[in-house]
Amino acid sequence: MSGRPDSGTGPETADSEAAAGQDESVDPQDESVDPQAASVDPRDASDDLLDESDGPLAVSDDPWEDARRARWTAVGTGAALTLAGLAAALLRLARSAPALVPAAYAGGAAVCAAAAVLGSRGRTRRALWLLIAGVMVMALGDQFD
Repeated sequence: MSGRPDSGTGPETADSEAAAGQDESVDPQDESVDPQAASVDPRDASDDLLDESDGPLAVSDDPWEDARRARWTAVGTGAALTLAGLAAALLRLARSAPALVPAAYAGGAAVCAAAAVLGSRGRTRRALWLLIAGVMVMALGDQFD
């Protein structure tokens, strides 16, 4: 057992251990125990991740809608990272920094712009990898600063 020797178990752990011990001792053939009270109806438990009516985690049945959403996400992210990379390149160019730093930011921004173009054409997986590569180029340029 690892951890601090003076740490005790919290009430949540103690309650779950007690409940686990009680569940093993219940006989399903025993008529004195109400089977409806012991069982949980899976329809009563609401799972927020699978609920189709709420928010961005909802999965639609239409694959065209999912593809459209992926394209817009790739285009938006690529455009935002392109603007951020160009702004950082201009800021680094305005002050005294090695020439490699603004070049790396501009190069990373160009890669992110290419990712936005690929994303708009439906190549979202390639766009994702180009976005990652573009951000890595920008981060590498930041290391030279």
